[in-house]
Amino acid sequence: MADVTVYHNPNCSSSKTALAMAADAGIDVDVVQYLKTKPDADELRGIVAKLDGPVTEMVRRDANFAKLGLTDADVETADQVVALLAEHPALLQRPIVVRGDRAVVG
Repeated sequence: MADVTVYHNPNCSSSKTALAMAADAGIDVDVVQYLKTKPDADELRGIVAKLDGPVTEMVRRDANFAKLGLTDADVETADQVVALLAEHPALLQRPIVVRGDRAVVG
């Protein structure tokens, strides 16, 4: 098991850049393609507990967010974010990098 886990979308340039930076630095990472291996609520709660920043940063405000009729009021709390991302993992902001007891949204 690597020291760093990256929640990755291979179609995202920021996510690809994060993996390239880790490779250039010689850092071994576990890559979670979260659209193929969907994180469950417990895994998401674990990330939230380690998050360096507001939990709402984990949610993408893109066309899918709007299509679902969501607003910022729907993602204010950790419970709201976990429930939403467990049901709609495509809304997970990426990349999310987890190392030890710290998680950051890239």
